[in-house]
Amino acid sequence: MAQLSVRRGREAVEFYQKAFGAVEDYRVGGTDDNEAVVSQLSIGEATFWVADESPEHSNFSPETVGGSTVRLLLVVDDPDAAIAKAVAAGAREVYPAANEHRWRLGRIEDPFGHHWEIGKPLIAWPPAH
Repeated sequence: MAQLSVRRGREAVEFYQKAFGAVEDYRVGGTDDNEAVVSQLSIGEATFWVADESPEHSNFSPETVGGSTVRLLLVVDDPDAAIAKAVAAGAREVYPAANEHRWRLGRIEDPFGHHWEIGKPLIAWPPAH
């Protein structure tokens, strides 16, 4: 399970809900009294955490380090529509969905610096050996 470090955690949770239809399963903080948020989100069967960066615990956001060191892969039925929805919610399209390597795949950068490849396999996955 991944944890994404971000700045503006409450805003990030709202973005993932709007862009990807994420459901918030659990939250600590993210209030006016305790602004820092740690939230467990799920998109379909995939679960991940979003937390405000905490340099004192060596958790830095892509905005702080000047880029992301990972790409996340979100498998969906309609990559083109999912990319369009994410862009409408505030993401930047890195490249549009295209067919390559037996996948329909595109990439966005979310407003917090994380890169998401959004696609679906064009053949049965995983391929038979």
